Amino acid sequence: MVYESTRDKNKKLYSADAIIQGISTDGGLFVPSSFPVIDSNLLLDMIDMDYRERAKKILALFLTDYTQEEIDRCVDSAYTHQKFSSENIAPVVSLTDDISILELWHGPTCAFKDMALQLLPHLMRTAMDKKGIEEDIVILVATSGDTGKAALEGFRDVDGTHIVVFYPAEGVSPIQELQMTTQEGKNVHVLGVIGNFDDAQTGVKAIFTDREFNRVMKSSGYRLSSANSINWGRLVPQIIYYISAYIDMVKAGTLIFHEPFDVVVPTGNFGNILAAYYAKQMGIPIDRLICASNRNNILTDFLSTGVYDCNREFYKTISPSMDILVSSNLERLLYEILERDDVELVELMHNLNEEGRYELTDSQHKKLKQNFWGGYANDAETLYTIKKIYHEFGYVLDPHTAVGMKVLYDYKNKIGTSNNVLVVSTASPYKFVEDVLIGIEGEDLIKDRDEFEMLDILSSISGTRVPNPLKELKDKEIRHAKRWEKEDMERAVAEIFDLGGVGQ
Repeated sequence: MVYESTRDKNKKLYSADAIIQGISTDGGLFVPSSFPVIDSNLLLDMIDMDYRERAKKILALFLTDYTQEEIDRCVDSAYTHQKFSSENIAPVVSLTDDISILELWHGPTCAFKDMALQLLPHLMRTAMDKKGIEEDIVILVATSGDTGKAALEGFRDVDGTHIVVFYPAEGVSPIQELQMTTQEGKNVHVLGVIGNFDDAQTGVKAIFTDREFNRVMKSSGYRLSSANSINWGRLVPQIIYYISAYIDMVKAGTLIFHEPFDVVVPTGNFGNILAAYYAKQMGIPIDRLICASNRNNILTDFLSTGVYDCNREFYKTISPSMDILVSSNLERLLYEILERDDVELVELMHNLNEEGRYELTDSQHKKLKQNFWGGYANDAETLYTIKKIYHEFGYVLDPHTAVGMKVLYDYKNKIGTSNNVLVVSTASPYKFVEDVLIGIEGEDLIKDRDEFEMLDILSSISGTRVPNPLKELKDKEIRHAKRWEKEDMERAVAEIFDLGGVGQ
């Protein structure tokens, strides 16, 4: 299968090259030249397969320059019983007769990013071996919270790789920050950025597109790549869990084969919901894709009006992984909405960079609304939803999943639907324990309690176990405490790899 840049469709690579490179040299994102259709026979065959077996079948449709043996090895190395606490890897649980929850947080960092970032290092290492690449790969990551830790854990001590993670100082939860700043590994670097996630993401993109900096890196024996969801090797594993969830719902009798269903995805950078859209393109009977945002509701406004406008206030919320105003993966969707017109897409991206906004035509906006619906929840509504779902069903939501559930109720009230719905749960509630406890019982419950006491309280209240990776944080030392101004991110990378005066 061939992949092309969203900003120049004549720039084409096979999957191994696209995964190594991460982002196109023109700043575009790689997408398949066409999407494979997954036929009914294959879907039926996968009903009795486990998650790993399904993953191998689906990856083979996209990574056609990998051998089946290579794909099998990558999957078996990524989705192990030692790393994932659930036998099903990504289990689907039933909340009501018509609402199911896809739990994507049973991996080593307790967030959905594990689903891709446990696999990506193996795909990348295999690609490097296939291509005979001698330089070390340097993975640059901007994170709003969960990607950073998952990438650090995935690439930790992988031969021939280094990983540099930038996160917004004061912009992640205390547990998220501890997960990153205590990270072990000989090849890992964690840097706080004085700014928000968009500042970190913009800085990383600037490094990737600085040709002189990349030239110096290469002459020093390094090659830059990405583990953010701009890398195709991040997106393709996400497509897997939507297909697998559909099969599980059919197997459980929740859905009849080929019966349409809706999907609710709490999202900020648009990668997770984009993977669901791609699964729909492959033939999975997803009807409406419901995009759930927090108070930074730029995606809600875009879906409603067709205008994407970053010229607005940025809010820090209790769902920090969604505190994003520049949704990078939206570019891939735009490419499809524009019928793969790369010239028009470049113009929209230019407008975004220069003016902070762009606008779709009426026909393009209509096409967007045929598949997507958007809504949002503020912090008070998020806390109320955590309380409501816990007291009605005994199920504990993290703040991001609670945003999704609130938006689902809004959708049902405003639009009405007879479809079954799959709500994507993106993180363990224990990662955001303070706000979860406030939602369930109020602030008095957490008064004068530290993060680790709160973990035990939530465990006692909910009758669930504190995930071991979070429980163990208490005794780990801080290894990465340095913070940088957003203007100095390139200089930080230059210092790490001893590139002299480059990036000054």
